[in-house]
Amino acid sequence: MSTTPIAIVGAGLGGLTLARVLHVHGIAATVYEAEASAGARAQGGMLDIHDCDGQLALKAAGLFDEFRRIVHEGGEASRVLDQEGTVLLDEPDDGNRGRPEVHRGDLRRILLDSLPDGTVQWGRKVTAVRPLGDGQHELRFADGSTATTSLVVGADGAWSRIRPLLSDAKPVYVGTSFIETYLFDADARHPASAKAVGDGALFAVAPGKGILAHRETGGALHTYVALIKPQEWIAGIDFADPKAAKARIVAEFDGWAPELTALITDSETDPVARTIHTLPTGHRWERVPGVTLLGDAAHLMSPAGEGANLAMYDGAELGKAIAAHGDDLEAALAEYEESMFARSAIAAAESAKTLALLFDDNAPHGLIDFFTSGSATFSA
Repeated sequence: MSTTPIAIVGAGLGGLTLARVLHVHGIAATVYEAEASAGARAQGGMLDIHDCDGQLALKAAGLFDEFRRIVHEGGEASRVLDQEGTVLLDEPDDGNRGRPEVHRGDLRRILLDSLPDGTVQWGRKVTAVRPLGDGQHELRFADGSTATTSLVVGADGAWSRIRPLLSDAKPVYVGTSFIETYLFDADARHPASAKAVGDGALFAVAPGKGILAHRETGGALHTYVALIKPQEWIAGIDFADPKAAKARIVAEFDGWAPELTALITDSETDPVARTIHTLPTGHRWERVPGVTLLGDAAHLMSPAGEGANLAMYDGAELGKAIAAHGDDLEAALAEYEESMFARSAIAAAESAKTLALLFDDNAPHGLIDFFTSGSATFSA
Protein backbone atom coordinates (compact mmCIF):
# COMPACT_ATOMS: atom_id res chain seq x y z
CA MET A 1 0.00 0.00 0.00
CA SER A 2 1.21 3.48 -0.89
CA THR A 3 0.13 6.85 0.49
CA THR A 4 -0.36 10.13 -1.38
CA PRO A 5 -1.89 13.34 -0.01
CA ILE A 6 -3.78 14.12 -3.25
CA ALA A 7 -4.80 11.42 -5.73
CA ILE A 8 -6.09 12.53 -9.13
CA VAL A 9 -7.83 9.74 -11.03
CA GLY A 10 -7.49 10.34 -14.76
CA ALA A 11 -4.75 11.96 -16.87
CA GLY A 12 -7.01 13.95 -19.16
CA LEU A 13 -6.74 17.69 -19.63
CA GLY A 14 -8.58 18.53 -16.41
CA GLY A 15 -6.65 16.19 -14.15
CA LEU A 16 -3.32 17.25 -15.62
CA THR A 17 -4.18 20.94 -15.24
CA LEU A 18 -4.97 20.35 -11.57
CA ALA A 19 -1.67 18.50 -11.08
CA ARG A 20 0.24 21.29 -12.81
CA VAL A 21 -1.39 24.15 -10.84
CA LEU A 22 -0.73 22.28 -7.60
CA HIS A 23 2.90 21.84 -8.68
CA VAL A 24 3.19 25.57 -9.41
CA HIS A 25 2.13 26.17 -5.80
CA GLY A 26 4.56 23.58 -4.42
CA ILE A 27 1.91 20.96 -3.65
CA ALA A 28 2.54 17.33 -4.58
CA ALA A 29 -0.08 15.12 -6.20
CA THR A 30 -0.19 11.75 -7.94
CA VAL A 31 -2.17 11.17 -11.12
CA TYR A 32 -3.39 7.60 -11.66
CA GLU A 33 -4.17 6.74 -15.28
CA ALA A 34 -5.57 3.45 -16.57
CA GLU A 35 -3.87 3.70 -19.96
CA ALA A 36 -0.45 2.11 -20.29
CA SER A 37 1.32 5.22 -21.60
CA ALA A 38 0.78 8.72 -22.98
CA GLY A 39 0.72 7.29 -26.50
CA ALA A 40 -1.58 4.36 -25.81
CA ARG A 41 -4.35 5.84 -27.98
CA ALA A 42 -5.08 8.79 -30.23
CA GLN A 43 -6.09 11.91 -28.32
CA GLY A 44 -8.95 13.23 -30.42
CA GLY A 45 -9.04 16.25 -32.66
CA MET A 46 -9.03 20.03 -32.53
CA LEU A 47 -10.14 22.11 -29.55
CA ASP A 48 -11.03 25.77 -29.48
CA ILE A 49 -9.56 27.15 -26.26
CA HIS A 50 -11.57 30.08 -24.97
CA ASP A 51 -10.14 33.25 -23.48
CA CYS A 52 -12.75 33.17 -20.68
CA ASP A 53 -11.85 29.77 -19.20
CA GLY A 54 -9.41 27.43 -20.96
CA GLN A 55 -6.82 30.14 -21.59
CA LEU A 56 -7.17 31.37 -17.99
CA ALA A 57 -6.46 27.84 -16.79
CA LEU A 58 -3.31 27.68 -18.91
CA LYS A 59 -2.17 31.02 -17.50
CA ALA A 60 -2.70 29.71 -13.96
CA ALA A 61 -0.64 26.69 -14.95
CA GLY A 62 2.18 28.90 -16.26
CA LEU A 63 1.86 27.35 -19.72
CA PHE A 64 0.31 30.12 -21.80
CA ASP A 65 3.43 30.72 -23.90
CA GLU A 66 3.72 27.00 -24.64
CA PHE A 67 0.05 27.00 -25.61
CA ARG A 68 0.55 29.89 -28.04
CA ARG A 69 3.28 27.90 -29.80
CA ILE A 70 0.91 25.01 -30.62
CA VAL A 71 -1.97 27.12 -31.99
CA HIS A 72 -3.19 25.99 -35.40
CA GLU A 73 -3.00 29.20 -37.41
CA GLY A 74 -6.18 29.89 -39.38
CA GLY A 75 -8.11 27.25 -37.45
CA GLU A 76 -10.71 29.68 -36.07
CA ALA A 77 -12.34 29.94 -39.51
CA SER A 78 -15.89 28.58 -39.75
CA ARG A 79 -18.28 27.97 -42.61
CA VAL A 80 -21.85 26.72 -43.02
CA LEU A 81 -22.89 24.78 -46.13
CA ASP A 82 -26.23 23.45 -47.29
CA GLN A 83 -26.82 19.93 -48.55
CA GLU A 84 -25.84 20.89 -52.11
CA GLY A 85 -22.49 22.23 -50.94
CA THR A 86 -23.42 25.90 -51.34
CA VAL A 87 -21.57 28.13 -48.89
CA LEU A 88 -24.14 29.98 -46.77
CA LEU A 89 -21.74 31.56 -44.31
CA ASP A 90 -17.96 31.89 -44.40
CA GLU A 91 -16.15 33.43 -41.44
CA PRO A 92 -12.35 33.60 -41.80
CA ASP A 93 -9.98 33.43 -38.85
CA ASP A 94 -9.65 37.05 -37.80
CA GLY A 95 -6.67 36.35 -35.57
CA ASN A 96 -8.23 37.82 -32.42
CA ARG A 97 -7.22 34.72 -30.39
CA GLY A 98 -10.58 34.57 -28.64
CA ARG A 99 -10.85 30.83 -29.31
CA PRO A 100 -7.70 29.62 -31.10
CA GLU A 101 -7.57 25.99 -32.20
CA VAL A 102 -5.05 23.46 -30.94
CA HIS A 103 -4.82 19.72 -31.23
CA ARG A 104 -5.89 17.91 -28.06
CA GLY A 105 -2.82 15.68 -28.21
CA ASP A 106 -0.46 18.66 -28.39
CA LEU A 107 -2.19 20.34 -25.46
CA ARG A 108 -1.99 17.19 -23.37
CA ARG A 109 1.69 16.87 -24.22
CA ILE A 110 2.63 20.30 -22.90
CA LEU A 111 0.76 19.54 -19.68
CA LEU A 112 2.51 16.19 -19.28
CA ASP A 113 5.92 17.71 -20.03
CA SER A 114 5.36 20.31 -17.32
CA LEU A 115 5.01 17.76 -14.51
CA PRO A 116 7.83 16.17 -12.51
CA ASP A 117 8.78 12.63 -13.44
CA GLY A 118 6.61 10.10 -11.66
CA THR A 119 3.65 12.43 -11.14
CA VAL A 120 1.59 10.38 -13.60
CA GLN A 121 1.47 6.66 -12.87
CA TRP A 122 0.48 4.83 -16.05
CA GLY A 123 -1.34 1.50 -16.18
CA ARG A 124 -3.03 2.18 -12.83
CA LYS A 125 -6.71 1.46 -13.42
CA VAL A 126 -8.88 2.20 -10.39
CA THR A 127 -11.36 -0.62 -9.80
CA ALA A 128 -12.76 0.38 -6.41
CA VAL A 129 -12.66 3.20 -3.87
CA ARG A 130 -13.33 2.64 -0.17
CA PRO A 131 -13.95 5.39 2.41
CA LEU A 132 -11.76 4.95 5.50
CA GLY A 133 -13.25 7.78 7.58
CA ASP A 134 -12.04 11.31 8.36
CA GLY A 135 -11.87 12.10 4.62
CA GLN A 136 -9.38 9.29 3.90
CA HIS A 137 -9.98 6.90 1.01
CA GLU A 138 -8.37 3.71 -0.24
CA LEU A 139 -7.97 3.25 -3.99
CA ARG A 140 -7.75 -0.28 -5.33
CA PHE A 141 -6.15 -0.91 -8.72
CA ALA A 142 -6.59 -3.63 -11.32
CA ASP A 143 -3.19 -5.11 -10.44
CA GLY A 144 -4.34 -5.66 -6.83
CA SER A 145 -2.30 -2.83 -5.31
CA THR A 146 -3.83 -0.07 -3.18
CA ALA A 147 -3.15 3.52 -2.21
CA THR A 148 -4.56 5.73 0.53
CA THR A 149 -5.16 9.43 0.16
CA SER A 150 -6.51 12.47 1.99
CA LEU A 151 -8.15 13.74 -1.20
CA VAL A 152 -9.33 11.79 -4.22
CA VAL A 153 -10.31 13.83 -7.28
CA GLY A 154 -12.37 12.13 -9.94
CA ALA A 155 -11.06 13.43 -13.25
CA ASP A 156 -11.97 10.16 -14.95
CA GLY A 157 -14.60 11.25 -17.42
CA ALA A 158 -18.14 10.30 -18.32
CA TRP A 159 -18.19 6.89 -16.66
CA SER A 160 -16.31 7.95 -13.55
CA ARG A 161 -15.61 5.36 -10.86
CA ILE A 162 -15.27 8.16 -8.32
CA ARG A 163 -18.68 9.78 -8.94
CA PRO A 164 -20.69 7.14 -7.00
CA LEU A 165 -18.98 8.33 -3.80
CA LEU A 166 -20.90 11.57 -4.26
CA SER A 167 -23.87 11.03 -6.54
CA ASP A 168 -26.19 8.37 -7.94
CA ALA A 169 -26.43 10.22 -11.27
CA LYS A 170 -25.56 8.30 -14.42
CA PRO A 171 -25.07 9.59 -17.97
CA VAL A 172 -28.06 9.24 -20.29
CA TYR A 173 -28.19 9.15 -24.09
CA VAL A 174 -29.43 12.44 -25.57
CA GLY A 175 -30.67 10.97 -28.86
CA THR A 176 -27.76 12.10 -31.03
CA SER A 177 -24.78 10.05 -32.18
CA PHE A 178 -21.60 11.08 -33.97
CA ILE A 179 -19.69 8.79 -36.33
CA GLU A 180 -16.02 9.74 -36.58
CA THR A 181 -14.02 9.56 -39.84
CA TYR A 182 -10.74 10.94 -41.23
CA LEU A 183 -9.25 11.93 -44.57
CA PHE A 184 -5.49 12.51 -44.73
CA ASP A 185 -3.37 14.73 -46.98
CA ALA A 186 -6.71 16.05 -48.17
CA ASP A 187 -5.53 18.92 -50.38
CA ALA A 188 -3.67 16.47 -52.62
CA ARG A 189 -5.83 13.37 -52.29
CA HIS A 190 -9.33 14.75 -51.63
CA PRO A 191 -9.28 18.29 -53.06
CA ALA A 192 -13.05 18.73 -53.43
CA SER A 193 -13.68 17.81 -49.80
CA ALA A 194 -10.73 19.92 -48.66
CA LYS A 195 -12.16 22.93 -50.50
CA ALA A 196 -15.58 22.36 -48.95
CA VAL A 197 -14.19 22.21 -45.41
CA GLY A 198 -12.02 25.29 -45.87
CA ASP A 199 -9.39 26.39 -43.37
CA GLY A 200 -11.20 25.61 -40.13
CA ALA A 201 -14.57 24.17 -39.17
CA LEU A 202 -17.35 23.03 -41.50
CA PHE A 203 -21.01 22.75 -40.51
CA ALA A 204 -23.25 21.13 -43.13
CA VAL A 205 -26.47 20.56 -41.22
CA ALA A 206 -30.11 19.74 -41.89
CA PRO A 207 -33.03 18.69 -39.71
CA GLY A 208 -32.02 15.56 -37.81
CA LYS A 209 -28.55 15.18 -39.28
CA GLY A 210 -25.32 16.87 -40.25
CA ILE A 211 -21.72 16.56 -41.37
CA LEU A 212 -19.32 18.45 -39.10
CA ALA A 213 -15.66 18.56 -40.04
CA HIS A 214 -12.46 20.34 -39.11
CA ARG A 215 -9.17 20.83 -40.87
CA GLU A 216 -6.32 19.65 -38.66
CA THR A 217 -2.58 20.09 -38.98
CA GLY A 218 -0.94 18.24 -41.85
CA GLY A 219 -3.99 18.56 -44.11
CA ALA A 220 -6.15 16.03 -42.24
CA LEU A 221 -9.93 16.40 -42.31
CA HIS A 222 -11.53 15.11 -39.12
CA THR A 223 -15.27 14.54 -39.47
CA TYR A 224 -18.15 13.84 -37.10
CA VAL A 225 -21.25 12.65 -38.92
CA ALA A 226 -24.22 13.52 -36.70
CA LEU A 227 -27.49 11.61 -36.70
CA ILE A 228 -30.49 11.93 -34.42
CA LYS A 229 -31.34 8.27 -34.04
CA PRO A 230 -32.32 5.86 -31.27
CA GLN A 231 -29.35 4.18 -29.62
CA GLU A 232 -30.64 0.85 -30.93
CA TRP A 233 -30.30 2.12 -34.51
CA ILE A 234 -26.63 2.95 -34.01
CA ALA A 235 -26.05 -0.36 -32.21
CA GLY A 236 -27.54 -2.14 -35.20
CA ILE A 237 -24.72 -0.98 -37.50
CA ASP A 238 -21.94 -3.54 -37.88
CA PHE A 239 -18.86 -1.36 -37.36
CA ALA A 240 -16.72 -4.50 -37.61
CA ASP A 241 -17.51 -4.27 -41.36
CA PRO A 242 -16.30 -0.72 -42.17
CA LYS A 243 -17.47 -0.82 -45.79
CA ALA A 244 -21.00 -1.82 -44.82
CA ALA A 245 -21.05 0.66 -41.95
CA LYS A 246 -20.06 3.56 -44.22
CA ALA A 247 -22.70 2.52 -46.77
CA ARG A 248 -25.38 2.44 -44.06
CA ILE A 249 -24.40 5.87 -42.76
CA VAL A 250 -24.04 7.61 -46.12
CA ALA A 251 -27.50 6.34 -47.11
CA GLU A 252 -28.86 8.86 -44.61
CA PHE A 253 -27.35 11.61 -46.77
CA ASP A 254 -28.81 10.60 -50.12
CA GLY A 255 -28.72 13.54 -52.52
CA TRP A 256 -26.10 15.51 -50.60
CA ALA A 257 -23.14 16.99 -52.46
CA PRO A 258 -20.45 14.39 -53.25
CA GLU A 259 -17.69 16.50 -51.71
CA LEU A 260 -19.60 16.23 -48.42
CA THR A 261 -20.54 12.55 -48.59
CA ALA A 262 -16.93 11.73 -49.53
CA LEU A 263 -16.04 12.69 -45.96
CA ILE A 264 -17.87 9.47 -45.07
CA THR A 265 -17.31 7.14 -48.01
CA ASP A 266 -13.63 7.94 -48.54
CA SER A 267 -12.67 7.73 -44.88
CA GLU A 268 -9.17 6.39 -44.45
CA THR A 269 -9.93 5.14 -40.97
CA ASP A 270 -12.68 2.78 -39.87
CA PRO A 271 -15.77 4.74 -38.79
CA VAL A 272 -16.23 4.94 -35.02
CA ALA A 273 -19.56 5.59 -33.29
CA ARG A 274 -19.68 8.15 -30.48
CA THR A 275 -23.06 8.10 -28.75
CA ILE A 276 -23.68 11.38 -26.91
CA HIS A 277 -24.50 11.10 -23.21
CA THR A 278 -24.98 13.79 -20.58
CA LEU A 279 -25.45 14.14 -16.86
CA PRO A 280 -28.50 16.11 -15.66
CA THR A 281 -28.16 19.85 -16.17
CA GLY A 282 -27.31 21.35 -12.79
CA HIS A 283 -25.84 18.09 -11.44
CA ARG A 284 -24.55 18.65 -7.92
CA TRP A 285 -24.01 16.79 -4.64
CA GLU A 286 -23.70 17.37 -0.92
CA ARG A 287 -20.17 17.94 0.41
CA VAL A 288 -18.43 14.64 1.22
CA PRO A 289 -15.08 14.93 3.04
CA GLY A 290 -11.98 14.05 1.03
CA VAL A 291 -13.49 13.66 -2.44
CA THR A 292 -14.58 15.82 -5.38
CA LEU A 293 -14.96 15.73 -9.16
CA LEU A 294 -13.98 17.83 -12.15
CA GLY A 295 -14.67 17.92 -15.88
CA ASP A 296 -16.95 15.30 -17.43
CA ALA A 297 -17.01 13.31 -14.20
CA ALA A 298 -18.78 16.28 -12.59
CA HIS A 299 -20.82 17.80 -15.44
CA LEU A 300 -20.85 15.73 -18.63
CA MET A 301 -22.66 17.79 -21.25
CA SER A 302 -23.40 17.92 -24.97
CA PRO A 303 -20.34 18.64 -27.14
CA ALA A 304 -20.38 22.34 -27.95
CA GLY A 305 -16.79 23.42 -27.38
CA GLU A 306 -17.08 23.73 -23.60
CA GLY A 307 -16.02 20.33 -22.23
CA ALA A 308 -12.24 20.63 -22.42
CA ASN A 309 -12.29 24.30 -21.48
CA LEU A 310 -14.39 23.68 -18.38
CA ALA A 311 -12.33 20.65 -17.36
CA MET A 312 -9.12 22.67 -17.43
CA TYR A 313 -10.77 25.59 -15.68
CA ASP A 314 -12.10 23.23 -13.00
CA GLY A 315 -8.60 21.85 -12.49
CA ALA A 316 -7.06 25.30 -12.22
CA GLU A 317 -9.72 26.62 -9.85
CA LEU A 318 -9.50 23.55 -7.61
CA GLY A 319 -5.72 23.79 -7.51
CA LYS A 320 -5.83 27.48 -6.62
CA ALA A 321 -8.44 26.87 -3.90
CA ILE A 322 -6.33 24.13 -2.30
CA ALA A 323 -3.28 26.38 -2.36
CA ALA A 324 -5.19 29.34 -0.91
CA HIS A 325 -6.75 27.44 2.00
CA GLY A 326 -3.61 25.66 3.20
CA ASP A 327 -4.47 22.88 5.65
CA ASP A 328 -8.23 23.55 5.49
CA LEU A 329 -8.96 21.14 2.67
CA GLU A 330 -12.71 21.05 3.26
CA ALA A 331 -12.98 24.84 2.93
CA ALA A 332 -11.13 24.61 -0.37
CA LEU A 333 -13.42 21.89 -1.69
CA ALA A 334 -16.58 23.71 -0.61
CA GLU A 335 -15.44 26.93 -2.29
CA TYR A 336 -14.48 25.13 -5.49
CA GLU A 337 -17.67 23.08 -5.72
CA GLU A 338 -20.08 25.98 -5.23
CA SER A 339 -18.46 27.96 -8.05
CA MET A 340 -18.16 24.89 -10.27
CA PHE A 341 -21.84 23.95 -9.80
CA ALA A 342 -22.94 27.42 -10.89
CA ARG A 343 -20.76 27.75 -13.99
CA SER A 344 -21.32 24.16 -15.18
CA ALA A 345 -25.11 24.46 -14.91
CA ILE A 346 -25.05 27.50 -17.19
CA ALA A 347 -22.67 25.83 -19.64
CA ALA A 348 -24.67 22.59 -19.73
CA ALA A 349 -27.90 24.43 -20.52
CA GLU A 350 -26.20 26.40 -23.29
CA SER A 351 -24.54 23.28 -24.72
CA ALA A 352 -27.87 21.43 -24.88
CA LYS A 353 -29.43 24.42 -26.62
CA THR A 354 -26.59 24.59 -29.14
CA LEU A 355 -26.76 20.88 -29.98
CA ALA A 356 -30.53 21.17 -30.50
CA LEU A 357 -30.32 24.15 -32.86
CA LEU A 358 -27.73 22.42 -35.04
CA PHE A 359 -30.23 19.81 -36.21
CA ASP A 360 -33.65 21.30 -35.50
CA ASP A 361 -36.39 21.89 -38.08
CA ASN A 362 -34.88 25.28 -38.96
CA ALA A 363 -31.41 23.91 -39.76
CA PRO A 364 -29.14 25.33 -41.10
CA HIS A 365 -30.72 28.78 -40.69
CA GLY A 366 -30.76 28.70 -36.89
CA LEU A 367 -27.06 27.99 -36.91
CA ILE A 368 -26.39 30.92 -39.24
CA ASP A 369 -28.34 33.19 -36.91
CA PHE A 370 -26.28 31.83 -34.02
CA PHE A 371 -23.01 32.63 -35.76
CA THR A 372 -24.05 36.08 -36.92
CA SER A 373 -25.29 36.98 -33.43
CA GLY A 374 -21.72 36.61 -32.16
CA SER A 375 -22.70 33.85 -29.71
CA ALA A 376 -20.88 30.94 -31.31
CA THR A 377 -18.12 29.41 -29.20
CA PHE A 378 -18.09 25.81 -30.38
CA SER A 379 -16.17 23.83 -32.96
CA ALA A 380 -16.75 20.60 -34.83
